[in-house]
Amino acid sequence: MTAAAQRVTCPKCQRCNDVPPAGKGAPRCAGCRLPLPWVVDAGDGDFGQLADTATVPVLVDLWVPWCSPWRFVNSVLERLAIEKAGELKLVKVNAGEAPAVSRRFDTQANSTLILLSGGQVVGRHAGAAPAAVLRHWLEDALTG
Repeated sequence: MTAAAQRVTCPKCQRCNDVPPAGKGAPRCAGCRLPLPWVVDAGDGDFGQLADTATVPVLVDLWVPWCSPWRFVNSVLERLAIEKAGELKLVKVNAGEAPAVSRRFDTQANSTLILLSGGQVVGRHAGAAPAAVLRHWLEDALTG
């Protein structure tokens, strides 16, 4: 079962919007039409629907709760999702609770980022890194 819509406040006009976890294109503010950040949680049961069918690139964040550096990385990824609103969907997966997703991407590190386009891997980054490194990696992967 897929999660319910998430409430997202538009960074431009401050209007609250319901953003569905899946859909075509990318979510936009109902008021000013600015693209909204698209961040969802997924697990083994709904990953395919939320990530593989997306029509924008998907940044998959495979994390584990006991990895303390990844708490910092999470805030970086959420900022990147805001910066890349309309161009990117961030799908967070607790690897400890989603063994099938972890096996699919053959994750070896405690924290791994996977960039998907059309359900296919186009970029991979293992381990925590500073914001500048992650931003550079994402830019390269999106344009590569």
